Amino acid sequence: MAEDETAITPPHGFVRSERRGPFTEHNGPLFHKADTDSTVHGFQALKRHCNGYGIVHGGMLASFLDGLLGHAVGAAAKRPAVTIHLSLDYLSMARAGDWIEGEAKVTRLTRDVAFAEARAYAGSTDLIRATALFKLMGRKTV
Repeated sequence: MAEDETAITPPHGFVRSERRGPFTEHNGPLFHKADTDSTVHGFQALKRHCNGYGIVHGGMLASFLDGLLGHAVGAAAKRPAVTIHLSLDYLSMARAGDWIEGEAKVTRLTRDVAFAEARAYAGSTDLIRATALFKLMGRKTV
């Protein structure tokens, strides 16, 4: 199992995400699929992402989906957004060494808020799903 993040080899089509902010940089590395219109991100679970039971910490999965949802909303709205509600359902578990992917989509976009949903999975096993509400900030960046 890789603990050295320089040893991570993401699946084909994924590139390392840069400039994600200090919290995400500290908890990463995270990757994104560069050749698709959908919002698909991933990470390899490292030992440091796990809790005392040796499974990926629920907080890591929650943070991963929150960032993924925010990215999807920002791309759809063409402006920054902040989470105002996040609802999570934990479905299964993952362990260090697993490649975890997540996908998100915006389900409704208004002038001031956006609704989105996401899921994360390891292989064919869904780990967590989320629905969220985001407050759209500032002006459109076009």
